[in-house]
Amino acid sequence: MKTLKIAGAMLAVATLVVSCSKQTRESEMTIENADSSLKAQLDSRKNAFGAKASGPVKKTYAEGIQAVVDSGVVQQAKQVGDRAPGFELTNAAGETVRLSDSLKKGPVILTWYRGGWCPYCNLALRAMQKELPNFKAQGATLIALTPELPDQSMSTAEKTELEFEVLSDLNNNVARDYGIVYKLTDGVASIYEDKFSLSANNGNSSNELPLAATYVINEEGKIIYAFLDADYRNRAEPADVVGALQALKK
Repeated sequence: MKTLKIAGAMLAVATLVVSCSKQTRESEMTIENADSSLKAQLDSRKNAFGAKASGPVKKTYAEGIQAVVDSGVVQQAKQVGDRAPGFELTNAAGETVRLSDSLKKGPVILTWYRGGWCPYCNLALRAMQKELPNFKAQGATLIALTPELPDQSMSTAEKTELEFEVLSDLNNNVARDYGIVYKLTDGVASIYEDKFSLSANNGNSSNELPLAATYVINEEGKIIYAFLDADYRNRAEPADVVGALQALKK
């Protein structure tokens, strides 16, 4: 197992980073309440972006997605049937979180999000939170990872919004073990730097991000479900994750 230890609260995020504006948050909540399906919420967000974004911006993003497709990262990533690489990180309370320890309690749902600046990530995390009781009913532990540095300005309410572990995977070390790291195109990296400074959020200038991947790992450490998509706007449907967990008991 590759061990990753970095001391202190700078290692973990207790909830999603809320870096979007109040208006964006309210818009996301409207989308979230529109339909219980995460896909419907994500599609609504895509349509809203398509209606307001300029042609050049949409072209830049489309080229960025195609670059991820062409990189082959989806095919190179850990797949169903592979053994899940172990990891060790420290959470916001200074406690060590090991994949191996979590697997002793039951299956683990491992999901990555790009950052609190990403509206699609925020929708996905809230959908996972909503489904958490059903995950727990199947004996599963949910862990989310992000390449972002912890945001020290979060309020207590924001820190307790999510009821599962959210850990900082600094420099994408764990994501790299799972083979899900890709490099942004110069065009997309420039937009992100101008909008919210990706380098400051992640503490490096690598312009690398993880796929918005979701894995279900059984107690033997084997991947039994994998959601991998080159398009960051697509995410694992929580109900499908529940289905994968239920299949373990059959």
